[in-house]
Amino acid sequence: QKDDSQRLLESFSPDEKEHTLVKSKAESYTSKEEMVLEESEPPLNSNIAAFALKAKVIYPINQKFRPLADGSSNPSLHENPKQAVLPNQVVETSMSGSLGSLSQGDKEDCSSSTSIQSTTSDDRFQARAFLKVASFPEVLTCESFDVKLCLCSLTLKDLMLLDTELRKEKHVMFIQIFKIYLTDFHRKKKITDGLLKKILLNQENDFEELQKQLDSRLQNTEMSGAHNSEFQTLEDLERREREYSEHIIDNMEAFWKQTDKAQQDFLDQSKCSSAKATKMMMDLTEKMIAVESLLSESQDLQAMDIQERLFNWELMVKMIDSLKSSIPEECKGRLNTVSNILDHLTVKNNLSVRQKEELLTDLHKAFWEQLAHYSNECMQQSKDLILKRLECRAKKKEEFKRRQEAEQESLLSKTFLTEDVHNFLKAYHELIEKHWQAQWDLEEEDDCESTEAVTDLYKELYSKASHALAELVTELFLQTLPVVTSLSVRECELLKEEWQENLVPQLEKWENHRQRRWKLFQEQLLQEKELWITEYALSAVMQKHLSEKQEKIIQGVVSRLGCLSDESVSYILQKHQLLLCSVLRRFTFRRVGMAALARMRLSRKKSSLQELREQHTLQKGFSLCQDEDQWQLQKAVESHIREEEEKLEEETQETNLEFHQQLVTEIQEALQFLQQHTEQVIGQTLLQYARGEAEKKSSDDGQDFKERLVESAVESVYGTSNNINRLVQNYYQQLGKITEGYEGKKLQHLKSLQAERNERIRLKNKENELALKEKHTKGLLSVSSTVHQRVVLQQNKILAQFELQQQIRLESLKQKLLGLHRLGTDLENQLREAEQDFMSELAVLTRVPLTVKKKPSKRSKPAGEKANSKKQTFQSPEPAEKDDSHGNIQKSHGITSGLCREMSQSSHEGETEPRKNSKMLEKKGSR
Repeated sequence: QKDDSQRLLESFSPDEKEHTLVKSKAESYTSKEEMVLEESEPPLNSNIAAFALKAKVIYPINQKFRPLADGSSNPSLHENPKQAVLPNQVVETSMSGSLGSLSQGDKEDCSSSTSIQSTTSDDRFQARAFLKVASFPEVLTCESFDVKLCLCSLTLKDLMLLDTELRKEKHVMFIQIFKIYLTDFHRKKKITDGLLKKILLNQENDFEELQKQLDSRLQNTEMSGAHNSEFQTLEDLERREREYSEHIIDNMEAFWKQTDKAQQDFLDQSKCSSAKATKMMMDLTEKMIAVESLLSESQDLQAMDIQERLFNWELMVKMIDSLKSSIPEECKGRLNTVSNILDHLTVKNNLSVRQKEELLTDLHKAFWEQLAHYSNECMQQSKDLILKRLECRAKKKEEFKRRQEAEQESLLSKTFLTEDVHNFLKAYHELIEKHWQAQWDLEEEDDCESTEAVTDLYKELYSKASHALAELVTELFLQTLPVVTSLSVRECELLKEEWQENLVPQLEKWENHRQRRWKLFQEQLLQEKELWITEYALSAVMQKHLSEKQEKIIQGVVSRLGCLSDESVSYILQKHQLLLCSVLRRFTFRRVGMAALARMRLSRKKSSLQELREQHTLQKGFSLCQDEDQWQLQKAVESHIREEEEKLEEETQETNLEFHQQLVTEIQEALQFLQQHTEQVIGQTLLQYARGEAEKKSSDDGQDFKERLVESAVESVYGTSNNINRLVQNYYQQLGKITEGYEGKKLQHLKSLQAERNERIRLKNKENELALKEKHTKGLLSVSSTVHQRVVLQQNKILAQFELQQQIRLESLKQKLLGLHRLGTDLENQLREAEQDFMSELAVLTRVPLTVKKKPSKRSKPAGEKANSKKQTFQSPEPAEKDDSHGNIQKSHGITSGLCREMSQSSHEGETEPRKNSKMLEKKGSR
């Protein structure tokens, strides 16, 4: 007769009943493409499966599929014909066993074979739905096989929440710092009370509008693609994270533009001087840099805490899943022992095969039904327990939130002076960190308590299952067997004692098995921690490199401006540093999120490979004595594991490269905003500098004195046309000599600069040639060098020459502009002296009782000294082919010729010829 009694171990398993609802929901969310792909996968050969069912085959790798003592076949082959298992296949076991959170239908995409899925299967996995959870306790009752995906999604949610809190803290700090400085100006009567309130109200309203826009965009992102509110896919999650990052970058740009607008509105409406306003803006920027530094430090620490909490979550979930899986495994072992005793009675002819099958059928049916009832009851109790604890947690968090808001309002309502800004920042930041830590401790404590409560429920389930099975076995041995067989009650009691004795080594075996699995899991978790630390270190190196590169760029740009004061340069550098800190802090978040997404994408293959390792390691520990076939099979499995490790390593590199390229693209887009903002700041600073210089020159021109001189000369009767024309001609001749001298000096300066540049290039080229010869003698350019080395060396040579020429060109342009500036300063002093002499002679000629207010400080001050005083600000100027010296001449001459024209027209109008000569001279001078 066909002996398949042991398949009852699986026939009465409650898996299919427990997970039908979850499976149907997940399948309803699975795409049609996935269903077509599933249908296209043919099942294994039914003839092979039938042979495996009947054959007494040894399963040396996986203990779960060892043949039974009565010679019956592998019970798991009856579970699902679509997942028939060949003798040499290593089958992937679920995290929670027969009572676990997934059915075999849910694991079809995880593959029961040793090979890890292809690219097509990867796409299916990425588009596969998994449960959407809002907190860790929900994962404890999650019936999805993607527990790791759920945990990583919680990590992403925590990162998003942390980002929101830090952004809110930055906005509050800016408003408070701005308020402190505005209040200080209000106390000094620089702005009115109404203007103070107006500016602060507008700023708060603008920030609220920014937050509303961000919330609306984030809500649209959350809703897009959400076909089912209970499930989500990895593809949807990656899309949401990408769009979320874009929205946050846009919000950050809008925030900094809004802060600049608020400062500009204050400067336009206040009565304070430009110097004080610039100092206030610099102080505000400095304080916001301190804010970004505080937020960055806090962000790094809390991101590490979030990652550490993920590892703790995995430990707690693994502990419960281990307890879940131990219940059906040990019960199967107990039933196998009963089956072995009944087989022994069948061999002795005390029991027929049919009677044995009937007894085992009744026993299995009664036990699995009872166990299914207990399991459902335990699951429902767990869900109710978690639901109550979540409600209690929500109430506590709401209470915490009200108390924290009251403490924040109390601190913000205090009055701080400008000298107390650092104290305010420190106090407010410490208060926010205190609140965050309190909420963090509350969640961690509740997570641990929830895990302990669920663990107690499953321990109770284990106790109930063991007790129920013991009662059924006692009833079988002491009540049923004496009736069915000819054995006495005493003999049946001895059989029961034999069953209990045989259980001891079996239970020890399963305990050792569980401990080794736990140890292997801890080792895997430790490897993931080390990998995460490496990723964090790489992120820090990348951030440092980007920061140094940007700092070098802005330093080069500012050094070439040259004309700006030290305060203006410092302000530009501060603004650039502030925005750069904000951008880098944002992309630190993004990189951590991308690492979590990459981990989720590779989670299934890592889990499959880890189970292969566990099965192989456990089999080596249990099978110390092996024959040749088992040894060859283990070698084949080891070779297969190495192949899968190489495939996983290759896919890991590809995934990391994909996310890295995406991150670089997003950083480049953000740096474009940084560049545009810095350009605006530089432009505004240059504009303020130009206005200041124009105001300084207009104030130095003595325009009031010139107007009074013109009026007095026009009214004077002593000035004749001939005298005035002669005076004008002498003045123009003096101007011509000054201009000719300037042009000659300028040409001589340019020639000397060109000669110096050519000589410098010649010397540098000679040095490079000597350096190349030295490298050649050392063997760097030997024939044995590879082509790649020679190409790299040639590239370095070209780059070095380019950098050298660029450096020489910049130095030459710097010296050129410095020399032109020195010559222009000398020209300006000579023109001013000539103009003052002309006005003095005019006043004497027309007998105007006015004295010219000469400026001995400028006349007596050597031209070289003045040039040196300005030389300090010209560090590395931009190239300029033309200077504005002629513009200064025309400006000075235009004022003087206009003065002469008015005087010549007002005196002796009848003398037409002198007037014509005067006008001709004036036109000549203006040209």
